[in-house]
Amino acid sequence: MQQNELIKECKLNNKRAQIELYRKYNQGMFNVAMRLLMNTESAEDVIQESFLSAFNNINTFKAEVTFGAWLKKIVINKCINHLKKRQLTVVDLDETDTRQFKVENNDNWEFDTKLVLEDVKKTINKLPDKYKFVVMLYLIEGHDHEEISQILNISKVASRTQLMRGKTKLRQLLKHKGYGTEFERTI
Repeated sequence: MQQNELIKECKLNNKRAQIELYRKYNQGMFNVAMRLLMNTESAEDVIQESFLSAFNNINTFKAEVTFGAWLKKIVINKCINHLKKRQLTVVDLDETDTRQFKVENNDNWEFDTKLVLEDVKKTINKLPDKYKFVVMLYLIEGHDHEEISQILNISKVASRTQLMRGKTKLRQLLKHKGYGTEFERTI
């Protein structure tokens, strides 16, 4: 069955079409969840919640973007919600203070070869939420500021500012791990 037909059938609550869409997108969405959550059980839970949410709300899918992009946004939002639930306090994104800062567009994210990606991911998870989610979406998922602003419901300026601040904080945290000045030149 073609994807458009599958979606049409899912809108009619056809279980076979839902299973086929699930099989088609499950592994890719699981990979997204794993990159953000870095925990197999949590990623599996989020994927199940995401597909349930997608199938329950499939009538809102208007094909303005691909189904995969629509589903990925659901997965990312569920991952963010999951990460927020794991923490005792949640810091709100406050755009009011972001407009007073000049934002540099320094997108050089080349890493020294001795810097281990897993170490960077673990360090990103130590960032405050308002930085962590933007850094994760930008660095790990490869989204641009327009996509990040849509996913997190913030302005592009806020996305750039939070990324800049997140990179600064990440630099500080990694410096304490011994990545020092050589790393600072690359980030």
